[in-house]
Amino acid sequence: MSFLPILLMFALLYFVMIRPQQKRAREHRELVASVSAGDEVVTSAGIFGVVSEVEGDVVWLEVAKDLELKVVKGTVERRFTEPGPVEEFEDPIED
Repeated sequence: MSFLPILLMFALLYFVMIRPQQKRAREHRELVASVSAGDEVVTSAGIFGVVSEVEGDVVWLEVAKDLELKVVKGTVERRFTEPGPVEEFEDPIED
């Protein structure tokens, strides 16, 4: 009978901490596996970009016009379902 509180604490720990973390890890693995060209994503470092090419564990992100970054596929944090409008900034110094 003295083991019942310990078992209840372990069950509570499992449902409050361990199970949600496993769910997040599974969702992240599925996201990383499904990343494809054309997806707008953000990396864990906070870099926004559009996936231009996927090569195994490497993803090429287009972060600006004619500027691509090579990042590890596992750093993709999330995908945006609807790409937002691309704003074109004017150069404030025009001659």
